[in-house]
Amino acid sequence: MVNTAENLTLDWITGVGTPTRPTTPLKVALVTANGSDSAAGTEVTGGSYARKTLAVAAAVSGATSNSADLVWTGMPAATVVGVEIWDSAGTPVRLWYGALAVNRTVASGDELKIVAGSLAISIS
Repeated sequence: MVNTAENLTLDWITGVGTPTRPTTPLKVALVTANGSDSAAGTEVTGGSYARKTLAVAAAVSGATSNSADLVWTGMPAATVVGVEIWDSAGTPVRLWYGALAVNRTVASGDELKIVAGSLAISIS
């Protein structure tokens, strides 16, 4: 989780203030350079690339994962090193980020797929 999401979660759990729920649907972005708690990574651009809608099941033991495949077609040539999860607000808010277990290099026009259950999201 990024700092913003951590603060919203803690405020909601402790009843502090009136934290705003993220605007759904949540979107998955692919990055060529990973970000940090406070700074976004470098998002893929070009080709037919666009953020994909994230579908998840109810959390169990503080974790969940994508319940449907995430498929990007017509990718630009890139080496994807991580993902970020953003909300769909007019000015989107970044909520999570993480490195891929293995970088994925795609050629122009290739497809990149994250199969259902492979994108783990947790609070620890």
